Amino acid sequence: MRVLITGAAGMVGRKLIARLAKDGTLRGQKIAALDLHDIVPPQAPVIEGVDVAIHTGDLAAAGATERLVASRPDVIFHLAGVVSGEAEANFDLGYRVNLDGTRALFDAVRLASYAPRVVFTSSIAVFGAPFPDVIPDEFHPTPLTSYGTQKLMGEALLADYTRRGFFDGIGIRLPTICVRPGKPNKAASGFFSGIIREPLSGQEAILPVSRSVVHTHASPRSAVNFLIHAAGIDGSTVGPRRNLTMPGVGVSVGQQIEALERVAGSRAVGLIREVPDDTIWAIVKGWPTRFEARRSRELGFTAETSFDEIIRVHIEDELDGKVAS
Repeated sequence: MRVLITGAAGMVGRKLIARLAKDGTLRGQKIAALDLHDIVPPQAPVIEGVDVAIHTGDLAAAGATERLVASRPDVIFHLAGVVSGEAEANFDLGYRVNLDGTRALFDAVRLASYAPRVVFTSSIAVFGAPFPDVIPDEFHPTPLTSYGTQKLMGEALLADYTRRGFFDGIGIRLPTICVRPGKPNKAASGFFSGIIREPLSGQEAILPVSRSVVHTHASPRSAVNFLIHAAGIDGSTVGPRRNLTMPGVGVSVGQQIEALERVAGSRAVGLIREVPDDTIWAIVKGWPTRFEARRSRELGFTAETSFDEIIRVHIEDELDGKVAS
């Protein structure tokens, strides 16, 4: 089993690599080789008996994707992308990476004339307002951001290339991954993690939107579980609608803060400072809220059932089970 991961230096990519290194298998087969790609060098794990190759550079550059698929990986996790806030701020970069890079990768697989499993990370940003209280699987995607538009184009390509037999693709629409460890990135959704992560470490956090904002979340642990499950699922059970909305926990920002108080106490909540940001609000106000995610649940995808659980996962996985006193 040979596995290719694009976006391998990102947070989800690093956690996926760690999971594969721990398991040693994927789809019931021993992993023999890992190809890791990103614009910056991913950290190579040391795995006995596994050939690990590091690739760096622009995915949309001429010849880049052809070199990546030359070894004919059995499973490709396509995680590479420019995040929402950056894609909105830099139109050309967003389309170059999120659309051109994706099509270049898909075309390289097509031209290699073999049919691997391709797992593509899409986003709930493919949906745009107005929304019902709970968004059903049949709700039509009408993105209201460049990022969502780019992801929807990738979904359409994945479905068509799968239909033509060029590869066996599964697209997973990720909810906001929370609580993200490490430093904030340029995602407009970054504050969802920041208002939990920083207070848990004894630091001030900025809340740029109203506490009434409702959004759906899943932990990094669940995101990796989604990817692993998508790699192994029987494509015939999915059918032609290859892009699936993942399950998650739909809560308001206020409910996030209430969960933080239950888990970590009032001192943590006191570190949150509300500073409205019109630029972030302009992006967030068009985002979806809660999802039914019936198809993905029926296909075996699972996530947390409460935001308290999401916070506890972060404490367990990132803080050694402890919060700042």
